[in-house]
Amino acid sequence: MATAKKKIHYAWWTLVALCIIVGLAKGALNSSAGLFIPGATQELDILTGNLTLYFSISSIVTMIFLPIGGKILAKYDIRSVLIVAIILQAGSFVAFGFSNSVWGWYIFSIPLAVGGVFTTVIVGPVLVNQWFKKKNGMALGIMGAAGGLLGAIAQPIVGHTIANDGWRAGYISLGIAIIIIVVPTVLLLVRKSPQAIGLKPYGADTASAVGSDGAKEELDKGITLAIARKSSAFYSLFLFFLLITSIASFAIHIPSYIQSRGYDVSFAGNAMGAYMIGVLLGALVLGFLVDKIGSRNTVYLAMVLAIIAVLALLLATDSKMVITLATGLFGFTVSNSVGTLAPALTTSLFGSREYSQIYSTASLGLAIAGIIALPAYGYVFDFTGSYTPVLYVILVLLILNIILVTFAFRGKKKLLTQGHWN
Repeated sequence: MATAKKKIHYAWWTLVALCIIVGLAKGALNSSAGLFIPGATQELDILTGNLTLYFSISSIVTMIFLPIGGKILAKYDIRSVLIVAIILQAGSFVAFGFSNSVWGWYIFSIPLAVGGVFTTVIVGPVLVNQWFKKKNGMALGIMGAAGGLLGAIAQPIVGHTIANDGWRAGYISLGIAIIIIVVPTVLLLVRKSPQAIGLKPYGADTASAVGSDGAKEELDKGITLAIARKSSAFYSLFLFFLLITSIASFAIHIPSYIQSRGYDVSFAGNAMGAYMIGVLLGALVLGFLVDKIGSRNTVYLAMVLAIIAVLALLLATDSKMVITLATGLFGFTVSNSVGTLAPALTTSLFGSREYSQIYSTASLGLAIAGIIALPAYGYVFDFTGSYTPVLYVILVLLILNIILVTFAFRGKKKLLTQGHWN
């Protein structure tokens, strides 16, 4: 019996699989996309703004396909869905490597987005919720940090591959490598649910014992969507989502910015490795700070650190070390503001009563920003020959975010005074 108790629960093997699948899909594929832009635009004589429109197409497809993807994942075998999804997503990178016009990116951004809906958005929360009734927050944090770690490893490799063998070889080799790694991982480690292999979720007994009526009532407290949508707190949150995603979208252009300052793609890949390390550390540190000092104070700190990062990118472009550190700090603060701080702010402002409805509605700001900001930054570079105007705009947006969060919590205070929190 003692030996049985020490056996590792299969939930942790599921988490290992998710770290590999989601980590590679986000950290290696999605986060490396910017490294290919300068080489592809130069060789094919394509405007940066025109090429980066494929990110907007991808964002639109993601918005449309998300509700469909949820139904597919619930209806069909999860392993089959994930295998098809990674082939669509990583296979699109292979197709990019054979593209000779901007239409190649536009067309294959569709399967890229469809596959990414499963590998980068849905599967992580779904499987963690199925397998972990205890420590599920920690599991999500580990999964997020894994994306940063795998991205930190992959980015320099991709950068060196592009520098030595060209952007086409980079696209093709990366896409094939991801498929080769992820497909066996899915087959070996992923199971539909604990019940499918005769287990209970990790911590199920403890979770059920703790879950009293009082705890449920506490979890259900908050503000309804109908009330929230009429409040200044909601519109401040919506605009925060819009602006922080617009700021985070610049990460795709960082490799192009670095190369526009006279550095090669190999160094840009190394800098993006530092960016992913920042994402890794930020996922852990900012989540910890939210619990310790609250979401509002954590956002203030993150925005100030992000301002420092942007100023360093603007003013210290002659130092590789400063550029690398600034890029890492940008990943630490801004990228995790989207994945960690935005959901935490929603909970702090409106509670858990109708969290999913409020968060999904406010998240339209995330989608709109992704559609607009990415090509807009590219066109600014095309028409001015510099990303400097973009960085000054980002500084303004960061300051506005501090103001918006302040207004959001003032709006919450009004809602509390009016007795809407119940």
